[in-house]
Amino acid sequence: MMLTESHRDPFAHAFADLDDIEVKSLAAAFRPRRTTADRVRAALKALAQGHGTLITHDEKAWASITFSGTRHEVVLEFCGPEAVAGGEELIERLPDHEFALPGQLVADATITKVDHRFGAMERLEVTAVLLLLEEG
Repeated sequence: MMLTESHRDPFAHAFADLDDIEVKSLAAAFRPRRTTADRVRAALKALAQGHGTLITHDEKAWASITFSGTRHEVVLEFCGPEAVAGGEELIERLPDHEFALPGQLVADATITKVDHRFGAMERLEVTAVLLLLEEG
């Protein structure tokens, strides 16, 4: 004979009303962390007035005796007159722009290549190279 006897269903919780269970969104709980590369792309897009399509982004780590950091080469494409105007704004403002990237100092920002094609569909392809130093 058992000391305690229960006539309750031990699996009742498995078949309970699901409306009583609170489900939190996983998307809100696990938001992906923005990397330095994400921040570089966002800053370049902001300089281009929100225009531009990312073609490639290469990131290479580098170090010297006194500094370490990364070199970012970003190729953006601008299609149409309005987007091309944004690309031209990027070309003009990039060399003198003061970036605000947490933990990073932009030592050099240059445009290394520009391919501008005119015609029915005006197109501009810009290659920007940024040299970032780690602060601290």
